[in-house]
Amino acid sequence: MSGRDVVLARVRRALADVPGGEGPGDPPVARDYRRVHGSRTTGQTVDLLAENLADYRAIVHRSDAREIAPLIGRLLAERGARSVVVPPGLDASWLAGSGVPRVEDRASSTPQELDDVDSVVTGCAVAIAETGTIVLDAGPDQGRRRITLVPDHHICVVRVPDQVVGSVPEALPRLSPARPLTWISGPSATSDIELDRVEGVHGPRTLEVILLAGGEAGAPERE
Repeated sequence: MSGRDVVLARVRRALADVPGGEGPGDPPVARDYRRVHGSRTTGQTVDLLAENLADYRAIVHRSDAREIAPLIGRLLAERGARSVVVPPGLDASWLAGSGVPRVEDRASSTPQELDDVDSVVTGCAVAIAETGTIVLDAGPDQGRRRITLVPDHHICVVRVPDQVVGSVPEALPRLSPARPLTWISGPSATSDIELDRVEGVHGPRTLEVILLAGGEAGAPERE
């Protein structure tokens, strides 16, 4: 038998007990797994997110609405950023403390043009405390996926507590599988054959997360 015949034979055996005409979406999927793991206060959940983000080598800052503009301005200045890409739906006041030239998130931007941009500032869709993960869904304050993958420095604002959940099962109902989802756990990193960590290979080398206290996650219209 050829390799193809072997594989197909195994598939047929695995499907032997499936009733004729049954489709992939027909069998009910049990959703009775535990969604909330343990008992934490809102503050403890946010603290856990900060701890796990830092464990993944993200740089975590805490701010409020009054301080966020000076903070972003300082982070861009410390980075020596000469340009910053900004999604169309990002709160314009967040960059009021920065004189860095802004680059629009355009469909026509080439990879080379984005590679010339020093930093990007975005919001997020949801942040998961237990895994230290931030999820982007290309919403108006996050922009196209590629603007967070090419520039070397990403500042991501998480509105707390509204955008923070404890577990992955709590996060999934907030996300649409029809949207382009980017799951971020720390700066881009990989390891070579000798297990030496290399950062910045598949995305930003530096991830700075601002936990914006009192930030209410709005529901702007999707494009």
